[in-house]
Amino acid sequence: MDDYNPEQVEKKWQAWWHENHTFETEGDAPRDRKFYCLTMFPYPSGTLHVGHGRNYIMGDVVTRYKMMRGYEVLSPMGFDAFGLPAENAAINAGSLPAIWVRNNMAYMKDQFRRWGVGYDWRREVNTSAPDYYKWTQWIFLVLYERGLAYRKKAPVNWCPSCQTGLANEEVVDGCCERCGAEVGLKDLDQWFFRITEYAQRLLDDLSELDDWPEKVRTMQANWIGRSEGARVDFTLADGTPMPCFTTRPDTLWGVTFMSLAPEHPLIADLVAGTEREQEVLAFCDRVKRQGAAVRGDETVEKEGVFTGAYVVNPVNGEKVPLWVANYAMMEYGTGAVMAVPAHDQRDFEFAKKYGIDIRVVIQPEGRQLTADALTEAYVEAGEMVNSGPLSGTPTPGGIPDVIKYLEEHNMGAGTINFRIRDWLISRQRYWGAPIPVVHCPACGVVPVPLEELPVELPPEGEVEFPPRGESPLAKVSSWAGTTCPKCGQAAKRDTDTIAQWLCSCWYFLRFTATDAPYGPYGEQQPNSEPFDREKVDYWMPVDQYIGGVEHAVLHLLYTRFICKVLYDAGHVGFNEPFKALFTQGMICKQSEITGKLEKMSKSKGNIVTPDAVIDQYGADTQRLYTLFIGPPQRDAEWQDDAIVGAYRFLRRVWDLIDCALAPSPHGLVISREFLDTLNSETHRLIRGVTEDIEINWQFNTAIAKIMQVGNLLVALDVVRAAHDRGIPAPKHLLTGRRTTLSIYEDANGTRRPGRPIDYPEVKFALESIVRLLHPFVPHITEELWEALGHEPSVLSAGWPAYDEAACAEEEIEMAVQVNGRLRAHVTVAAGASETEVREAALALDRTKEVLAGAEVKKVIVVPGRLVNIVAK
Repeated sequence: MDDYNPEQVEKKWQAWWHENHTFETEGDAPRDRKFYCLTMFPYPSGTLHVGHGRNYIMGDVVTRYKMMRGYEVLSPMGFDAFGLPAENAAINAGSLPAIWVRNNMAYMKDQFRRWGVGYDWRREVNTSAPDYYKWTQWIFLVLYERGLAYRKKAPVNWCPSCQTGLANEEVVDGCCERCGAEVGLKDLDQWFFRITEYAQRLLDDLSELDDWPEKVRTMQANWIGRSEGARVDFTLADGTPMPCFTTRPDTLWGVTFMSLAPEHPLIADLVAGTEREQEVLAFCDRVKRQGAAVRGDETVEKEGVFTGAYVVNPVNGEKVPLWVANYAMMEYGTGAVMAVPAHDQRDFEFAKKYGIDIRVVIQPEGRQLTADALTEAYVEAGEMVNSGPLSGTPTPGGIPDVIKYLEEHNMGAGTINFRIRDWLISRQRYWGAPIPVVHCPACGVVPVPLEELPVELPPEGEVEFPPRGESPLAKVSSWAGTTCPKCGQAAKRDTDTIAQWLCSCWYFLRFTATDAPYGPYGEQQPNSEPFDREKVDYWMPVDQYIGGVEHAVLHLLYTRFICKVLYDAGHVGFNEPFKALFTQGMICKQSEITGKLEKMSKSKGNIVTPDAVIDQYGADTQRLYTLFIGPPQRDAEWQDDAIVGAYRFLRRVWDLIDCALAPSPHGLVISREFLDTLNSETHRLIRGVTEDIEINWQFNTAIAKIMQVGNLLVALDVVRAAHDRGIPAPKHLLTGRRTTLSIYEDANGTRRPGRPIDYPEVKFALESIVRLLHPFVPHITEELWEALGHEPSVLSAGWPAYDEAACAEEEIEMAVQVNGRLRAHVTVAAGASETEVREAALALDRTKEVLAGAEVKKVIVVPGRLVNIVAK
């Protein structure tokens, strides 16, 4: 064999996979043998770095592994090309969005190719292509026709940098999720989707997602935020209703004020023409700019302003002052919050600051609380006091009794509140699918008929960049002016565009078509339906979805909602789109700017391009390092000087195969002891790697196991090479069990040249290592498989099988700890009892030396792993 040349090997096999259509699939297998593996498609707002690579490389590992297990695997790829990320990047680069994303998509495709990730590129989607967004617009109309899309004027999150409204889910810690600018509020006519109509289903169906990370399910449950409580019918002094929602109706008799969110629609009317008008409205304007995340922070100082108005508590008829408070949220309940300072910490701090009364209405058992003595709110269980007819009721167990009392006296009712709010879907930007409705003076809002879709964007040359506070489409009069589809009179198009999130809520359905009925750049091709229902029913739901946890309450929640709408409308036959979900950790690197370990980004100066790594070491080295760097679920640190270790390992594997294929000129015979050990280790290796991939998703430990058995074979060749050169070399190996293993036997004068590969045990071990390594490092393993005398591809060779009986170990090695510190290792029979293990560990000379007469308090045995001796 020639020396290992990564560039030559990788180009050869990338071409072979392409020419042989290796990753193209038709969906011919029985449905129980299909596997849809999908990795979240990228924004083509730039090029890919090695941090992005972790996602796609792991997806390729799963694809290749499942193919080797005999599944027909669908592995497609495309580009999430519409939206703020791409438009902002294009503007910053002085380019037009369409040109920018087209160039980036071409570059990314080459990066995918160089990584060796296998996709069926016939199915490629580009969400900014008219033949794709025609059907994004169709989905909008499906929701509109079902009463789930509506337009209203409302205060929305406004990013001053992106110059557009944002959904609540796109605001992180009070800042724009895309650009980091501080977000304020702005009143605009906006389009919303009624995701709140599906809140309970979205919550309930989380129980079906057993193969999703618990963290993601919890994040979604918390975002949906189901709360059981009561609607209490407070009124203003003039009788105007001022209902509020509370989870603590048992504290109603302790209400001493009410607080309104600064966004509450009644505030302006309440203070109009009063001496407090200017102060109250100025406070509201200031606080609204702070953002919900800042105001909701428990550590932020509570502040407010008195409106001059009062509300009436229905349970006791008391008038209490009505304030506007920074911690009251319009997103929670009705935006009006009854305040009970004695039993809510935020209310307590507010009341103390502004001298508002505090009234105790819950007393703990065995204690007597007084308002003057309170240093913090009492929020634990107790008994209702000073609560009229319900005094003496235990709480919280008595809350249903309070709700019953409210209902019987027409003061309120039991109800359920959700934290989630309707999904803001419209954007005041150019680069998105136009909202497919027209505004007619006679007919009102009229949906564009299907036969007139897509409503295409005007040419970029006619559009003003960057946007300046309103949709740039509104200024393109030749585009905005149209005729009403209903009456034929002059009308105006809706000039907002659809948030890119809707584009990615259905792309996995489009991928199921064998040959995409559209071009990646919108070429005119047959496009009479959004997806092939027969193919969708075959491939869906996605068997394995892979992507970042940052999408938990954005893409993943939105997609579940859209899937349920399409299911209810009869367009798909499943309720959940993704059967299993894996969320990978981020690749981090020391920032040249902050000096800290940070997520890779240009702004942090810690980007590593895959092109540079591949040029120096090859794609397989980058893949191996990326997968070996740490558990895939966790964040990992990229270290430039550590990459060479992965390269050296691949060189060792290459040289190992080369040596095994070369005959030995001297009479040296591999010992039966070594061959038996090698055979057992190989079977255990196959079992371990299979479990690490199939069950545990621990690619790093799978690679470590392969390295261990590889080292056993390396020792074989080191000794043989030394012998052939006449250099003295040991014929025994110190194994992991601290025992010696005979490697070679003298030929006793009998000349037996041969090759190590001619031994069945060695051949089985080497071929197994190549097959096990293939999902991780596909190029080099294809080359080595061919060198071993096989026709390509390793994928068609299948996954190696193991014999459970051959995996059985007569002896195992266990670590021995003393007070938690590793001190020795003990070898015991595989079936040894805990008593036998304890006795063997205590009998070790090293153990006795460390203990030095100390009293053994306890000996803890973790079967098969370790012994911990607790001594004093």
